[in-house]
Amino acid sequence: MVTALYAALGALWIVFLTFKVVGERRGNRVAYADGGVKSLQMARSAHSNATETIPMAIILLGLMELGGGHGLLIHFLGIALLVGRFLHARAILADKLKGRVAGMVITLGVILLAAVGNLVYFFI
Repeated sequence: MVTALYAALGALWIVFLTFKVVGERRGNRVAYADGGVKSLQMARSAHSNATETIPMAIILLGLMELGGGHGLLIHFLGIALLVGRFLHARAILADKLKGRVAGMVITLGVILLAAVGNLVYFFI
């Protein structure tokens, strides 16, 4: 199952971002929330955004694959998802807008295409 590859890579990305949050918490001695620390706010934002978007995209990709979606399409969307998530998180952690916008456009494009693809496969 092709989607398993992207689910695993997405999970590893979320774990990486989790460690970024943990490192900021430890370094700034903040047990809960963000303590008003900008670097912790950015790390939490990158992490939470990944946990909000990756699971839905993976579910849609998996359902598309189970519904008969072509493997190359699943690979294309999976790669685009990972690129989008990387660009977005990297930009948040660097406090830059440019990569954030591109990352979200790519990610939402994947989710939109996968949702439409699932509808097409459902009705055909």
